[in-house]
Amino acid sequence: MRGLRKYLTPFAPDQSGAVSVLYELGGIIVICDAGGCTGNVCGFDEPRWFERKSAVFSAGLRDMDAILGRDDRLVAKLVDAADKIDANFAAIVGTPVPAVIGTDYQALKRMCEKKTDLPILAIDTDGMELYDKGEEKAYLALFTAFAKEKYEVCKEKVGILGMTPQDVSDLKAADKVREELKKEGKEAICYGMGDGLEAVERASEVGKNIVVSAAALEAAKYLEKTFGTPYEIGYPAAGELVPNLDYQGKKILVVHQQVMAEAIRQEILKRENSAEVQTATWFMRKKELACPQDVSLREEDDYIDLVKNDRFDIIFADACMEKMVPDFQGIFVNTRHFAVSGRLCE
Repeated sequence: MRGLRKYLTPFAPDQSGAVSVLYELGGIIVICDAGGCTGNVCGFDEPRWFERKSAVFSAGLRDMDAILGRDDRLVAKLVDAADKIDANFAAIVGTPVPAVIGTDYQALKRMCEKKTDLPILAIDTDGMELYDKGEEKAYLALFTAFAKEKYEVCKEKVGILGMTPQDVSDLKAADKVREELKKEGKEAICYGMGDGLEAVERASEVGKNIVVSAAALEAAKYLEKTFGTPYEIGYPAAGELVPNLDYQGKKILVVHQQVMAEAIRQEILKRENSAEVQTATWFMRKKELACPQDVSLREEDDYIDLVKNDRFDIIFADACMEKMVPDFQGIFVNTRHFAVSGRLCE
């Protein structure tokens, strides 16, 4: 039934994506909510919360704050937090409540900057989009605010854009990417997963960027336009996601975020070019990254009908999607996507 979900839990919203990008960068992150959205971010959508703390706060909005537009109270709370925490910046992240009352984020940003010496980022998420839209906004805000100085280019350094647990579903993914690039004599700079704000500020010194999620594509374009840094799209550690199977002449479906799905497709075709590989995604789908046969999924029935009608031999998708197609007789390869299932790679 359209609009009804029987198998999948709600996907992570845009404010969770924005927090995921900023989580390890040493800033104060203020989520403009009454407390519920922040609880969901820390309790469900950010797996690093249980291993590595970050200064994520709720604005603690109350009914009259929203009705009367008491932005001054939010500013006062942020200033108080800035006085007590050694932070590099502060970020204000939107939710449905400020979206409904028409909060002017740029005005709020200016008010905060007058009261504190910290740089302020304003991310106008509204809780109505999925996590990758929030990531896209956060990446652009981050690099436009901090990547300003032109440094001498070091060809051995490679920037990795789009590394968040939501996208790569593995807290060890950054280390794996570093190891893969080290084999080529390169040093991977994984923004937001192991490499902090200083790396963002020095983004112009990398020889190239590798975009590992569609949410980071606009940031890569910005860095190319601003500093001339070329970028390519892929996932350096894709090889470990593709098991040794017989792919000859097989019809294969890969469901993940767009770049990861494409990286898996390319890895399969590298091993067996007679395979027919189609990708699908529940999330943003950039036209310049898509093949004609690729599809966007909106409803559970879209995926169920795709599998039912196209007679795939192998499916790469999160394990939570296997039960959606009980009549599928082929091989199902568990390919975790944290934003879909809330589970990481084991």
